[in-house]
Amino acid sequence: MIKILQVGNVDSFVESRRQKTSKKDRKIVQSILDDVRRNGDSAVKKYEQKFNGKKTKQLRISKQDSKNAMITKAEFDSLKLSALRLSKTQRILNKSLIQSVKKIPNVSFVPIPSVGCYIPGGQARYPSSAIMSVITAAEAGVKRIVVVSPPDSNGNIDPMTITVAEYAGAEIYKVGGAQAIGALAYGTKSIQKVDKIVGPGGKFVSIAKAIVSEETSIDMIAGPTELGIIVDSSADSELVAYDLVSQAEHSNDTMCFVITTSKSKAIQIQKSLKKIIPTIERSSIVKQSISKNGFIAICKNLNDVIELANKIAPEHMELMVKGAKVLSKKIIGPGLVLIGNNTPSSASDYLLGTNHILPTNGFGRIRGGLSVLDFLKLQTVVETKKSDLSEISDNLKILTDAEGLPNHYKAVERRLK
Repeated sequence: MIKILQVGNVDSFVESRRQKTSKKDRKIVQSILDDVRRNGDSAVKKYEQKFNGKKTKQLRISKQDSKNAMITKAEFDSLKLSALRLSKTQRILNKSLIQSVKKIPNVSFVPIPSVGCYIPGGQARYPSSAIMSVITAAEAGVKRIVVVSPPDSNGNIDPMTITVAEYAGAEIYKVGGAQAIGALAYGTKSIQKVDKIVGPGGKFVSIAKAIVSEETSIDMIAGPTELGIIVDSSADSELVAYDLVSQAEHSNDTMCFVITTSKSKAIQIQKSLKKIIPTIERSSIVKQSISKNGFIAICKNLNDVIELANKIAPEHMELMVKGAKVLSKKIIGPGLVLIGNNTPSSASDYLLGTNHILPTNGFGRIRGGLSVLDFLKLQTVVETKKSDLSEISDNLKILTDAEGLPNHYKAVERRLK
């Protein structure tokens, strides 16, 4: 069951709860990436068979695969609504960004030429993640969008994921795991390399993204999901429990927790979880997740609550307290802050217009969710005249002399003769 922990020193507590990458896992991922770099498609197919138990003849989905990707009208309508709400937010942001630099000389935003979008799959279905990455890339104007997603036991990709990807004109490949990240980063015969890799995944995908980031850009470390909830005595313990469960059902690697100053509320939440978990679907996964990674942190005061929330910086942070809007101004660490009793993270995952691809493992402290910003490059183009160089030459000589780089000045001086 979920642990109730007293917080003494905030920094020590954060360090003790941070999920760390094992050397063994990193070594495994590195060997997969090295193999894909050397052997391309054959290595990718080998690992697909090893991890998914299905032999893959062709990595790119066929016309027949596309034709077989049938979904119901209700499913299509729900995908469409989610995409439209996300698109509206991203379009406004994109327009505002472009407008913001129009009056700045020599500067403009240009789309990244190609991106790879990792969509989790296999035995799970995450078409919502396809919406969050693929539609956002399309709104930014990316010309080449590549989707990689692990197939199920029958060798098929989720038809709803295919529908979203095809709507955006993306290339779609039946491959997942670290081998998919390697293919996107290094290129193979079937999969041409991309300029940037985005999207969430399990620990092997996150490790692979971190490794390839030395030569291929990535969006962020978006690993197993995280949800923190700040509660006070006014919070509904059962609602808190259901929200924890909603994120914990993703996998047994998720981290779902509560921060409070109330020990009595912590005990109530613990009792609610104990009552709810045996009655739900996916209870085995939820129980493992809550028991392994979950906790209720009891802080001495509100200042410690705020400090802990900002330093642990989870992917999602719900504020189920009185004065949640006022408190939200002080909560700047998490990737997404959800205000009040009626803003559950599960709704934000689908239909609130926010992007659910969010930073994990503390990276919320330095960036927010995926957006058109991730697919745009700030382009600078400048031209100077001889008269401009003449005007700055004296100051330039002072600076180049100070740094011991005299040839920098000579390159300018020669132009002035």
